[in-house]
Amino acid sequence: MSSRRAADREVSQDASSPGESGGQRAVVRARIFTLTAMCLAQFMLMLDVTIVNIALPSMQRELHLANSGLEWVISAYSLSLAALIPFGGALGDRFGRKRWFLTGLLVFTAGSIGCALSSSGAMLVTSRAVQGIGGALMVTLTLSIVTLAFPQAQRAWAIGLWGSLGGLGFGAGPLAGGLLLAHFRWSAIFWVNVPLALVTLLLTWRFVQESPRGQAGSLDIGGVVLSGLGLVGLVYGLIGAAAGVWASPKVIAPLVIGLALLIGFVRWERVAPSPMMPLDLFGSVGFTTGMSVYFFNYLALNGVMFYMALLYQDVKGWSVLGTGLSWLFMNIPFVLASQGAAKLTRFARPGVIVVTGAIVEMSGVLLLSQVGASTPFALTAAGFFLLGLGPGLMTPTATHMAMSDAPAAVAGSASGVLNASRQLGSSVGLAVLGALGAAAAGRRWADTVAGLPAGIHAQAEALLPAVAGGRLSEVTAQLGEAVRPGAVDAFTAGSRTALLAAGVCMLICVLIAVRGLRHRG
Repeated sequence: MSSRRAADREVSQDASSPGESGGQRAVVRARIFTLTAMCLAQFMLMLDVTIVNIALPSMQRELHLANSGLEWVISAYSLSLAALIPFGGALGDRFGRKRWFLTGLLVFTAGSIGCALSSSGAMLVTSRAVQGIGGALMVTLTLSIVTLAFPQAQRAWAIGLWGSLGGLGFGAGPLAGGLLLAHFRWSAIFWVNVPLALVTLLLTWRFVQESPRGQAGSLDIGGVVLSGLGLVGLVYGLIGAAAGVWASPKVIAPLVIGLALLIGFVRWERVAPSPMMPLDLFGSVGFTTGMSVYFFNYLALNGVMFYMALLYQDVKGWSVLGTGLSWLFMNIPFVLASQGAAKLTRFARPGVIVVTGAIVEMSGVLLLSQVGASTPFALTAAGFFLLGLGPGLMTPTATHMAMSDAPAAVAGSASGVLNASRQLGSSVGLAVLGALGAAAAGRRWADTVAGLPAGIHAQAEALLPAVAGGRLSEVTAQLGEAVRPGAVDAFTAGSRTALLAAGVCMLICVLIAVRGLRHRG
């Protein structure tokens, strides 16, 4: 707020007439309302990342979703963001940031309404993809609009507040979801976006100034199509592997096609006139370190939230409000650490902070991989604390490392690619973890099925998706309470395998961060 007071003093000193003073006050008011609109948008986007996880078991029960369907609820949103974030920035730069931010806001709101009205898994997943398209147009433009609205002297304060509100939205998601679902259907977590979007729309329309249009140039339509379809094919195959056999054509075909399209995307970016992902970025160790940290960080976070929500609500029988409150052990350390990370750079090099945060997060993931149906909550709370503290230290510092090493000429593209890596970790990572978890649950469930009467073997085998997804009430309703211990054991085997794999990925992240630290001296 000191920057705000300084700005007001400058206004009073510089104004030489009542008319000029009034004009300056109008400028300051427009800046504040512009910042308010962008902070609301960032809060809403980050809220939507975590609030959905807490509602997964409720969606699962009402819409009869298999584990693969739940993964698509998360991945459809993340994939749309990952594929279109760099493109959204290019549209705003070329045709006007306010115009395309408002377009994205309207699309995001339409997607939210579609989600709230969904009566089937297919409608929900489609609406989540629409949400992601709108979010992709918004997420890259909020920061650029704030940067354009404020002079250099006030920019750091404005960006800091913008980031703080985003972190608050991320942390508030589970608690807000728990409170809403304690009184309403799961659709309430999407309806809450509508009033927030309406206020943001009105403030943006009234106070945000349109940016100058950039130089005309070609848009990388080929890059968008190749990367988008490639990612969809890859994730479709991985999620299909969680519900079937790896050797199935339904798994192999989309994996092969997806990988081929992604290879074609890389080749295309080498020759595209205006590539949305300049390959020069990957010559910077600082940038690739930050991008890798983003990817693995959100892979681990989403894997933990996915399986912990199912474990505590479906298996342990906790209420959605109790589950949301328990996640405060993760979210409070995340918010506090992310706020204090900048101050730590006065005492330690950024690379040291990133390495420390990666080690802390890895420890939290590995600790949570040992949580089962009978594990005391104290162990979960300790794991949540580490899982919040590590990313809180690591993420803002890694962002600074990445952007400070990115060439100035491609800073906008660097920001888009960095944000896209976060969404890839959420979607592709969750698909990989889900496939590994389902395979482990299937092996353990096969042992249980072998001990059942021969007449119900086929019925029990068909219930594997329900077992892997923690839908134990569905299993016991068909096979009886006697199979519950075996079903719990199979689900726990799957969740532990998935989170152990996430822990291994975080170990890779630690090694990458150490390499980046050595490079920076």
